[in-house]
Amino acid sequence: MADVVRLPTITLRSLDAGWSYERWERELPDDGNRYEVIEGVLYMTTAPSYFHQWIVRRLDKYIGMPLEEQGLAYAATAPIGVLMPGCDPVQPDFVLVGCDHADIISERRIRGVPDLIAEVLSPSNPEQDTVVTVVKRRAYARAGVPEYWIIRPETRDVLVCRAPDATLEDYAFTRLIGLDATLQPDRFPVAVPVAALFAGAPDTAA
Repeated sequence: MADVVRLPTITLRSLDAGWSYERWERELPDDGNRYEVIEGVLYMTTAPSYFHQWIVRRLDKYIGMPLEEQGLAYAATAPIGVLMPGCDPVQPDFVLVGCDHADIISERRIRGVPDLIAEVLSPSNPEQDTVVTVVKRRAYARAGVPEYWIIRPETRDVLVCRAPDATLEDYAFTRLIGLDATLQPDRFPVAVPVAALFAGAPDTAA
């Protein structure tokens, strides 16, 4: 078997904090990279690796598709623009919106607060980890995202954050779900063993 070449994911941020959704729509290219605006700062992350996308597809397979088939929620994977207060827009790896408030999905965007957001970390890029675990976690808590999952391929586990506190800019409840445990959204009747997210992984490149 040929050696796997690890290509790092790179995250850059703008020096100015004058970015908005309108400027994002008007000025940025459709080049496969991820562009997000948090607190007026533009973050650009290079296109994710195959392994990263493979895990996102597993989330959709085990969580998104079953809920859609039950008529309980709509699922989306990046690239999808999500516009919330203080994050306009972000492009999470995986998003769930309950069918009871599907009206926030319009014009190819999600214009409101989803029921769940999940992000997959890139072990080869510590700065991206900082953006996800610090900047986005703070922003998502302020916006009131009820549940936020941080998928950690390097340690094969998931950090589940619930009960957002806008004042503290953090989540009041956090729990680390290990490889031998089951992952289940708080608001939906579906579950997946954490091991299933990584079983048969094609490689371990971030």
